Amino acid sequence: MLFILILFLNSCVGHRENSTSAPSLKDTLSDDSLLTLVQKRTFNYFWEGAEPVSGLARERIHMDGDYPEHDQDVVTIGGGGFGIMAILVGIERRFITRQQGAERLRKIVNFLSKADRFHGAWPHWLYGPTGKVKPFGIKDDGGDLVETAFMAQGLICVSQYFKDGNVQEQQLSKDTENLWKEIDWSWYRNGNQNVLYWHWSPKYQWAMNFPVSGYNECLIMYVLAASSPTYGVPAAVYHEGWAKKGAIKSDGEQLGYKVFLNYNGVEGHVGPLFWAHYSYLGLNPKGLKDRYADYWQLNKNQTLIHRKHALENPKGFKGYGENTWGLSASYSVKGYSAHTPDNDLGVISPTAALSSYPYTPTYSMQVIRHLYQDLGDQVWGKYGFYDAFSETDNWYPKRYLAIDQGPEIVMIENGRSGLLWKLFMSNTAVQSGLKKLGFESPYLKL
Repeated sequence: MLFILILFLNSCVGHRENSTSAPSLKDTLSDDSLLTLVQKRTFNYFWEGAEPVSGLARERIHMDGDYPEHDQDVVTIGGGGFGIMAILVGIERRFITRQQGAERLRKIVNFLSKADRFHGAWPHWLYGPTGKVKPFGIKDDGGDLVETAFMAQGLICVSQYFKDGNVQEQQLSKDTENLWKEIDWSWYRNGNQNVLYWHWSPKYQWAMNFPVSGYNECLIMYVLAASSPTYGVPAAVYHEGWAKKGAIKSDGEQLGYKVFLNYNGVEGHVGPLFWAHYSYLGLNPKGLKDRYADYWQLNKNQTLIHRKHALENPKGFKGYGENTWGLSASYSVKGYSAHTPDNDLGVISPTAALSSYPYTPTYSMQVIRHLYQDLGDQVWGKYGFYDAFSETDNWYPKRYLAIDQGPEIVMIENGRSGLLWKLFMSNTAVQSGLKKLGFESPYLKL
């Protein structure tokens, strides 16, 4: 009897040893399968996690349940625009059926057509159950042209996706197209100035006083304003307002990489990595050039600067290196912060490296695999990777933001198949607008 017991215990020890040494499922996932898994989890933020009345993305989802009052009712126009692009990815990746996707998008389009708008522009936030504006700030209670541009970018992709479908899909395409055509970009010139203003409020008028010049995340706003067949703006608005009559160009470098464009006159400044993502979810930077920059090289260099910054790690933050890099605007140990190499608080935002996948697929894949395999549940949850973390501060909040989740699924798909780039760049109005502004692109038809 004792002999049998010893054999049993030995077999258990052997089993435990073999289990430890055997590769786990996480270790054996191919890169392709891991990318699909990341996209599926992130997609669910915009599908299962959506606000139920509007169908749009919630501004934030906190898995710890710590919400400000009524915050779960708040939807985001920019993040919602990213979310409708994510739904197209979901259809293509067969996370949902084409019919399910079309039905959800119909709900969203119906909501947007009735929601508060200000000369065609939606506000930054809306209450999902009512469609009424939720002020983003004291005087920011009207139209937000930048967030509206992010939504319009998604609407154009939806319109292109369904335009050759069945009768119901063709109607969805037309209704979606009409929504973005109703945006009065020209109004936001604030009296026909050659620049676009970020905000307008019926109560406070132009009191926010934010004329938008480059370089930052807002390139898409100027491209769409020039592209609009109904309320378009002349090319001078782009060249004088955004590009500041050529002063946007830069000869600066950082960490051995050229920067190409100034941020409001600051030579060699490198912003948070969402600058390389938000305008390029639909606008394909491959081969995209104008008199100011090569936009593929601009975005790739920005990504490489962020990575090299983590490799050099001048402040000695824990975990930084080839498997952990990328700074962007996200939650932070002290609230919310736009993290950059010059504003590094030791906080990694997974969206930074993940959404840069088209620019640096090998380097981004190293980060994805490390986060998934090594950090695991500390940074990975129901809707994909959490918004931010800090190994230095042992800080791992279980929280998500729509504007960070959206670029992950969309840009990974652009790196894999080019889906959203193909849709957006095929729109004839977009092509006309790019030509008007003097852009070159392989997608532009002669």
